[in-house]
Amino acid sequence: MLQSNSTALPRAEAIARLNDQLRKTGTGGSVMITQNLKHVTGFNVPTLMKALAEYGGFDADNDPHGERDFGDLVLWGYDLIWKIDYYDKDLKFGSDDPADPNVTHRVLTVMLASDW
Repeated sequence: MLQSNSTALPRAEAIARLNDQLRKTGTGGSVMITQNLKHVTGFNVPTLMKALAEYGGFDADNDPHGERDFGDLVLWGYDLIWKIDYYDKDLKFGSDDPADPNVTHRVLTVMLASDW
């Protein structure tokens, strides 16, 4: 049986590592892109995924809990924001334990900052 990350690491770091996996590799959850972002001139998925993977702008303002679940960046001349939310495996309710990938489905949503 695999040991849960939540028992081996501090909770925030366990969550952060799972969030990093989704952000950096696109695995371990779903990546959603808003319609307005898709219609930006020059938009392409590989550029977006590369920018998310390389994102390192975490600080006390955008990451107060150390979970690396929110960020902002500029691409194609637009301010973008991204956020990771935690759902149960059926995507009906919030996850009871975001540190446990066995009960959590992560959803990374990227949008224009003006859509927020």
